[in-house]
Amino acid sequence: MKTQLQLWLRATRSRWSRKLLGPHVQALIVQSGDMRYAVDPQDYGVGRRLRKDGHYGLDEVQSFSPYLTPDSRVLVVGAHIGTLALPLARMCKEVVAIEANPHTFALLQTNVLLNGIANCRVLNIAASNREEDLQFLLNRANSGGSKRLPQETDFRYTFDQPEQITVKAHALDDYLAQDSFDFVFMDIEGSEYFALAGMPRLLTTCKTLVVEFIPHHLAKVSGVTAEQFARPLLAFDSMRVPSKGLTVGRDQMVATLAQMVTKDESDAGLIFVRGG
Repeated sequence: MKTQLQLWLRATRSRWSRKLLGPHVQALIVQSGDMRYAVDPQDYGVGRRLRKDGHYGLDEVQSFSPYLTPDSRVLVVGAHIGTLALPLARMCKEVVAIEANPHTFALLQTNVLLNGIANCRVLNIAASNREEDLQFLLNRANSGGSKRLPQETDFRYTFDQPEQITVKAHALDDYLAQDSFDFVFMDIEGSEYFALAGMPRLLTTCKTLVVEFIPHHLAKVSGVTAEQFARPLLAFDSMRVPSKGLTVGRDQMVATLAQMVTKDESDAGLIFVRGG
């Protein structure tokens, strides 16, 4: 867990990046292998990794390959600037990429064009359990941390003085009523519980679901227990916890997630599989 000092330093570097580059620089272009990404110069999360290392998320993309075929239809909920969605689009038939942050969404659109990706449809909405006007925080130093207004305040959510705006949210079963997906990836900073509750039909066609799991997001952002979070996930047959090298069946999912909450154990992507 990052300390308050580390977060404060990140916010300070972010502000200085903006001052040094000037107020009219909206993005920097980074070469990442054979792809290019427009990144926010203030972003010291994904953006900094791309500027410094030239890549981000390649290990995740590679780990998804066993679950994908050239005919796969993929839904990415929380696409950010596209570092997962766009490489996945090169591996499968179609990707639908959802991003709620309007500034990050503009970069996602740019990156689709920069890389000539024709099979990626991008949507600027938030995923929830119903149609609603959602209060949303736009984080500056870590744009990937932008999220619905948390139910409890926490320095980790507000260290960079995020702007609060209203975004349009939808239940994905309704908004994507004509679609189905066999692979879904979800990383939406605490809104996962609400998004899953709004997509029971989509989950019935999904063979593989990958979802970020962070205990303080459950408690402070969505205000739910591990048991509540797990309910829509019991439609799957097994759950893999990559960070623990552990795979459990449906009957052990709730207990495993509850234990992770008790121990404050996070995972960047729990993998839920139907069949096989």
